[in-house]
Amino acid sequence: MRAARQLRSISWKYALAMILAVVPVDGVADLVDLANSIRSQGCGELSIVDWPLRARTQLDEAARRIAHGVRLETATSGSGYRAKKSASIHIRTAKGDDGVAQMLAQQFCAVIADSTLHEIGVFQRGEETWIVLAATFAPPAPDDTLVVSHHVLELINAARRHTRRCGRKKFPATTSLKQDPALERAALAHAHDMAARSYIGHKGTDGSMPADRATRSGYAWDAIAENVAAGQTTAENVVSSWLASPGHCANLMNPRYSDTGVAYAVNLAGEKGIYWVQLFASPE
Repeated sequence: MRAARQLRSISWKYALAMILAVVPVDGVADLVDLANSIRSQGCGELSIVDWPLRARTQLDEAARRIAHGVRLETATSGSGYRAKKSASIHIRTAKGDDGVAQMLAQQFCAVIADSTLHEIGVFQRGEETWIVLAATFAPPAPDDTLVVSHHVLELINAARRHTRRCGRKKFPATTSLKQDPALERAALAHAHDMAARSYIGHKGTDGSMPADRATRSGYAWDAIAENVAAGQTTAENVVSSWLASPGHCANLMNPRYSDTGVAYAVNLAGEKGIYWVQLFASPE
C-alpha cells in the first residue's frame, strides 16, 4: 500500500513537471492554457478531460468582481453570465506565475479537471489570482418542446415499469401513461404563467388549480394531479428530481392515472430560467 502511494506521488510529480514544461506561464492567456494542460493530464482518481476550457470575457469580469469582494453567484450573474454550475479559485503567491501554476496543479486539480465545467475566466492583481470556472445555463429551445416532452414521458414510463419506493410508500410496477393533447395544453399554459412571473407552485396567478386548468383545456377528469419543477435543463434532470421527491414520485407512480401532459417554458430573465409542468389524470 505504501509503495502504491509512493508510486502515485512520483507519477503526479512527473505529470506536474511535464505540465510546467509544456506550458510557459506568462499572463492570463497562459493560465488558461495551463488549466487546459492540467485537464488533459488528469489527476488522482479523476479521468482525463478530452475537451478544453473555453475562455469567456464574462467570466473574466466575474473573476474581477470576486476580487472586489462580490460573491460567486452574484459575480457571474452581474457579469451577464447565467451559470448552471460554477466554482472559483483564489491564489496568493509571491512566486509569480510559476507559483500560480504549481498551486493550480497541486491544490486545485480536482476543480480544474471537473468535466462538468466548460468555461473559464481569470483576473490577476499583484500577487493574487482569481479564476472562475463555469458551465453555462443552457435550457432546451422552445422549438424542441415536442421532442423533450416525449423524452420526459419515455423516462417516466420506464420508471413506472419497475417497483419503486417513494418515501415510505412502495409502488408496484404499473402501466404506461399516454400523452393527452388537452393535458398538454393545460401544462403549457401553467408553465408559461410560472415562467412569465418567476414562481413555482400549483396555484396559477389567475387563482386556477390543476383541475381548473385541465377542465378549461377540455379534459373531463375523474382524478388529477400535477408535478412542477424549475431550473432543470434536461429531461433526465427533471425526472430525476421528481423521482427523488416522495410526493412527486407518488404522483408519477400512481396506477390510477392513465393520461399525462408535459410542458416547459423558458424565461432567461426569470429566477430559475426554465419551468416544468406535468399533469397526471384519469378520464371520467
